[in-house]
Amino acid sequence: MHDEDQIPIWLFIGGILVVYGILILGAGLYALAFPPPPEARVALFHLHADVWWGIIMTAIGLIYCVRFRPRHHKPEASHPA
Repeated sequence: MHDEDQIPIWLFIGGILVVYGILILGAGLYALAFPPPPEARVALFHLHADVWWGIIMTAIGLIYCVRFRPRHHKPEASHPA
């Protein structure tokens, strides 16, 4: 099997990061739109860590997907010997 025919594992890791990032970002935005009552909030709720982590994970996942996307190489013309 040739290395250029294989899909890099980093492409799949990037895809997973994008999916998880979007889910976490969505949950964070929902918590921003409909905040829990003050007695049910975690100590650092005002920092909105879920929104930040969702953005970071989505961005890193997109970088991985773009960087490690499969490319189609043009076959080189073979020169007769």
